[in-house]
Amino acid sequence: MGEREERDERLARVRAAFEDSIATKRATLEASAGAIARAADRIIDCLRADRKLLAFGNGGSASDAQHLCAELAGRYVRERPGLPAIALTANSSELTAIGNDYGFDRVFARLVEAHGRPGDVAVAISTSGNSPNVLEAVRVARERGLATIALIGKGGGKLAGRVDVPIVVASDRTPRIQETHIAIIHVLCELVDESLFPDPEQQ
Repeated sequence: MGEREERDERLARVRAAFEDSIATKRATLEASAGAIARAADRIIDCLRADRKLLAFGNGGSASDAQHLCAELAGRYVRERPGLPAIALTANSSELTAIGNDYGFDRVFARLVEAHGRPGDVAVAISTSGNSPNVLEAVRVARERGLATIALIGKGGGKLAGRVDVPIVVASDRTPRIQETHIAIIHVLCELVDESLFPDPEQQ
């Protein structure tokens, strides 16, 4: 294959990846728009009541949990007060101490025990819906009276039936699921901002 053919092949792959991502988002919109709106309602009610959000996941989902909390505690688009949101993935000393003492399956559950209170919201993020430490944290969250939301894919896995609001991305491909999770996170942040801090010029 010549240099031009290689460039054309790469261009085709770029187009295919974007088209697949767009198609995944469209399919998820059709299947899960209502769930996304319900999740926003839970988060808005929680924050309006001066409660907090806890988010967790593994790997890329850990990054997504931190992204969500950064947008809430910092700023999404409009200027407004910081909102109480904690990514349970962010403190390496906590994670390694708990993992060492209690096992990796308990790392998030222990942190839910430490920080979760009735009326808080737990946001579990897992591409498969089957991560043992995420499932265990959701179990503890429900026991402690937290509302539970999941961002998942691949049909939802075990997690879909164990949370109050499952948001299932319509794909079995991890990269497409993660890309769509970020889109969902941004929509949730937008809905939170619009509900809690409405623009007076748009009222």
